[in-house]
Amino acid sequence: MLLHGILPLYKPKGFTSHDCVMKVRKLLKIKKIGHTGTLDPNVEGVLPICIGEATKIIPFLLSLQKVYIADVSLGKSTTTEDSDGEVVEEKPVIRPPSDNEVYHALEQFKGEIKQTPPIYSAVKVKGKRLYEYARQGIDIERPERHVTIYDIETLDLSKRRENTIFRIKVTCSKGTYIRTLCVDIGKKLGFPSHMSYLQRVESDTITLQETVTFEAIESKLNEGKIDELILPIERGVKHLPSFVVDAKVRTKILQGQKLPMSEKVPTTSPFKVMYNNKLLAIYEKHKNNEHEIKPVRVFNVQKNVGE
Repeated sequence: MLLHGILPLYKPKGFTSHDCVMKVRKLLKIKKIGHTGTLDPNVEGVLPICIGEATKIIPFLLSLQKVYIADVSLGKSTTTEDSDGEVVEEKPVIRPPSDNEVYHALEQFKGEIKQTPPIYSAVKVKGKRLYEYARQGIDIERPERHVTIYDIETLDLSKRRENTIFRIKVTCSKGTYIRTLCVDIGKKLGFPSHMSYLQRVESDTITLQETVTFEAIESKLNEGKIDELILPIERGVKHLPSFVVDAKVRTKILQGQKLPMSEKVPTTSPFKVMYNNKLLAIYEKHKNNEHEIKPVRVFNVQKNVGE
């Protein structure tokens, strides 16, 4: 069976994102597979896996916002900014911050903020990953990055009153380090801190409720119904504006031809080209010729999964 679409995988703890891709590749016996955003091994949650022709939409998904649930643990900071690292600093939390203090601290992180990536991260500096420098004990300047926190709120404040841990929900841009955010929130509250739990609950508009486990994948494979778990390619690009074409133009699209500009072309670029509710291609306005649009990706699928 030829599969083209998005597998909304629930990544379990203990697996790298690459591990997940390799396992899905082995289970489905398909080489053309890729994920849309790395999760650390100790993090669980939504990891969309693109299969077949759907791998062509990965660049258009990476910039979409993510949603996380995280626990901020006050009183200790660590080398890795999460529970796996060695303790760097400790401070007894004799009086936990009030609900109002937590609220005002979180409010200060809404919008565009600067972050310094954790030393134990995959960010490259001078050709090497930061974690490689960390393992060698080399202190190196880490570049700041700008990220956006679209929304941040507290959850389960009763838990915070018991053991100095409070849960937050964060909607953010790509490249945001939630570990670092938890550390910075602690600093605002006057305590060393670290991230003690993280779950991604939404990625690229795919939600936690849509995800499937490895067990479910294996079960559907045994039943010969794996296609029931695959979301159509169109699901992954619903955020792009649409350009609907007729049968005559459809042929030109599938041949990868440039097309003349028309009033029906979306004002923003890139955009998806649709025929009969199916994705044919992703096009953009020609940068050197305002009278043309050109293909960025053409999908060689006569029948997408999910019809």
